[in-house]
Amino acid sequence: MQREDMKDLLWFLEVAKEQSFTKAAATLGTSQSTLSYTIKQLEARLGVRLLTRTTRSVSTTEAGERLFQSLAPRFQEIEADLADLVAFRDKPSGTVRLTLSDHALRTTVWPKLSPVLSDYPDIRVELYSDNGMRNIVEERFDAGVRLGESVDKDMIAVRIGPDWRLRAVASPGYFSKHGIPQTPQDLVGHVCINMRQVTWGGFYAWEFEKDGRELRVRVDGQLSFNSSISQIDAAVQGYGIAYLPEDLVEEHIAEGRLQPALDDWSEPFAGYHLYYPSRRQMSPAMAVVVDALRHRS
Repeated sequence: MQREDMKDLLWFLEVAKEQSFTKAAATLGTSQSTLSYTIKQLEARLGVRLLTRTTRSVSTTEAGERLFQSLAPRFQEIEADLADLVAFRDKPSGTVRLTLSDHALRTTVWPKLSPVLSDYPDIRVELYSDNGMRNIVEERFDAGVRLGESVDKDMIAVRIGPDWRLRAVASPGYFSKHGIPQTPQDLVGHVCINMRQVTWGGFYAWEFEKDGRELRVRVDGQLSFNSSISQIDAAVQGYGIAYLPEDLVEEHIAEGRLQPALDDWSEPFAGYHLYYPSRRQMSPAMAVVVDALRHRS
């Protein structure tokens, strides 16, 4: 491989990642025309087309995607090794990308990170909030946050929060009109506020457990959200029963705006965990984030 091939491959990876010559050129600090010419020269040398260009978008061909999937992890490992050299500087630097739910961000991650980041101005943190189960390797995140029971076995998992549970809640007015469910199966006859899961596009099946017996109930209602926080107002306004993290609703329960149900069926989950690939070398910036988030009981 010639030296120029290495640079051209790096430029190709950036275009494939951004799916845009304009964004890639800005990141690489070159002109769009120079970048486009470089990619065309790379394709000519390889004898295969790597990118499909239209007036509005750029995407990888089958050959281009195969090359991207092969090269990206290798260059990531090289970048991680180079990032280790930052440890010899006075302060860690670099970017850490995390994927997590809005609830994890609001209740666990941001409260712990915010007082620490001011001490590390060279660290940049990207927090991508949704409720999907992201593949952090394929989508090039440094780490993700999930409940402990959801973390894949081939990942390193670090507990970052205590156990917590979901609680079924509705306004007193709703329960006065429709009655209070006594078992999870009763929810089928109630109006419920659904949570759409981003990854699969379907609705979350409410999970309950009592005396070792587990139940999953698919509920129905007029409203659905993809954010747990957004459901609170709808429940307070009487639009139905919501199934929400306890720490989001305990104040509303205490002040009488919401009333719980099925508490004897709501068992705790194994708390939030930060997870990342075991084969990936941890950068100094990532080490700062992990230490800041680590749960200390």
